[in-house]
Amino acid sequence: MRIRTDVAALPKLFDYAVPDSWLDEVIVGTRVRAVLHGRRVGGWVVQDDVTPPPGVTPQPLTKWSGWGPPPRVVELADWAAWRWAGPASFFLKVASPPQLVRSLPTPPSRSATEASFPPPTDEDQNENEIDRLAAAAGGDARASLLRLPPATDLLDVVLAAVREAATRTGGVLVLVPSLGWAERLTGRLTRRGYGATTDWAEARAGWPIVVGSRATAWAPLPQLAAAVVLDAHDESYREESAPTYNAVDVVLERAHRDEVPCIMTSPVPPVTRSAGAVVKDLTRPLEREGWATLEVVNRRGADPRTGLFSEEFVRLARTVLDTMSPSQPPVPLVCIYNRTGGARLLACASCGVVAQCERCGAAVRKVGERLLCPRCGQERPLVCAACGRLRMKTLRAGVTRLREEVSALLGVDVAEVSGANTAGEEEGRAPVLIGTEAVLHRVRRAAAVAFLDIDLHLLAPRFSASDETLVLLARASRLVGARRAGPTWARVLVQTRVSEHPLLTAVARGEPADFIAGEEEMRRAAGLPPFSALAVLSGPQADGYAADVERDGVPNGVTVSALPDGRHLVKAADHAALCDLLASVPRPAGRGLRVEVDPWAV
Repeated sequence: MRIRTDVAALPKLFDYAVPDSWLDEVIVGTRVRAVLHGRRVGGWVVQDDVTPPPGVTPQPLTKWSGWGPPPRVVELADWAAWRWAGPASFFLKVASPPQLVRSLPTPPSRSATEASFPPPTDEDQNENEIDRLAAAAGGDARASLLRLPPATDLLDVVLAAVREAATRTGGVLVLVPSLGWAERLTGRLTRRGYGATTDWAEARAGWPIVVGSRATAWAPLPQLAAAVVLDAHDESYREESAPTYNAVDVVLERAHRDEVPCIMTSPVPPVTRSAGAVVKDLTRPLEREGWATLEVVNRRGADPRTGLFSEEFVRLARTVLDTMSPSQPPVPLVCIYNRTGGARLLACASCGVVAQCERCGAAVRKVGERLLCPRCGQERPLVCAACGRLRMKTLRAGVTRLREEVSALLGVDVAEVSGANTAGEEEGRAPVLIGTEAVLHRVRRAAAVAFLDIDLHLLAPRFSASDETLVLLARASRLVGARRAGPTWARVLVQTRVSEHPLLTAVARGEPADFIAGEEEMRRAAGLPPFSALAVLSGPQADGYAADVERDGVPNGVTVSALPDGRHLVKAADHAALCDLLASVPRPAGRGLRVEVDPWAV
């Protein structure tokens, strides 16, 4: 047997003999232990029926540790190691159970995947349309992307995919953004009579439906019949530590290799997903009805004494608070303000127009006596493009101070929520929540959502700023609900100095398709992903490695450029050229280098 050890710094494979008593248990993917250079190490069987070199007698394995990923997932780990410039052992660990599994349960009968449930009624046109789209996507061996509005119940998509997959051998893999969502979805499927699980051993045994979050992209289904990815835009699918793999890409590759359908859903599919994909959507009226009402408040010429609180915001907050029942847990008013990363904007001190790049629309920074776009690098004089004045002011505030101001303004308790905070009881009791975008992940419902300064997201100097802003507005819309399903005042309110921005116009209409198409053309012209492939190098050893990459990448048109924060950006025409190059350039020893393929914040 050929073994890959769990020592990340040791990519070499080793051959060992299998004791006769384990011959039936040890197969490709099995977890084992062996002696290597005088110490015991863990590993996985990656190849069987191996013939050792002449004159070499392999040492025997010392332990059979239990079940591991199936052979197809073992092969997928090798691909992922190339795709995200990381060790294959990292991905095999993700694909293995958290505890040793030595026996598997008996899976439910095949009939559990064919439980009967009432089809959508003719009275509900939206459900019929969703069922039609999902059924068509489930019968297509290619990957499909369903653009469904935020208020859509995505259970209908899962059920349609399960119905279509019932004619094929294997299980259905369903990926969701969070563990809580996975548990809720599994419960809903189980109550309808479906054999759904989130457990590794049950997935390895052949359960018909496996549900989970990011790591479940590596779920050990013996055979895949179909895959479903809900909210394919969600950033939680991306691993933040290196290797920075994306679970959506793993599932897409897995479905492609097995030649089975992969259905992705998103109300605002990012360009990296929609470009070149088979996109299916509802009719415009149905899509529009699935979005919450968006109110855009123009703060360009607002009285500076009002701070971040417009009359429209105060009116909405008063309405929400006046309609709360003292006998029921409050459905809160949620206020969003992004204070992270030293975010700041420049605005004309005379007319209040935000200083933006004339080429790509990002917020510019003041560098000496000029304005510099950190996204595309274009420079221009320190002059307001609207009125020609020379004086600029910096706009910024802190969320903690804003919490105090909102509490004083409205006369109620206000709870602060941020990514660093853990959930507390005060969050469940407070009628108003304020914080960074993390608050949108901490509540299931909101009476209304107010972005106190959407420009901090909309004009951020990252090429992904538009995608991120669309995701935030979609998530807020889901918390509030469809525009005709709740009170007339239920809405998403955004305060901005660029009220005419096409993204806001598209979301206000509930029709993001045209904006996404325009964003795709802009990226194509600028050579940004998905029309190029990027990697960021950082760490003490990044300078030397970047020089090696630049030298070897010249023949393939790969470029390396220095970023202001000391990192290096590697750019190639596609992932094949980028990943082949990163795989061919020897990595320095130690942990002084971080390679981030498909960087998010650039």
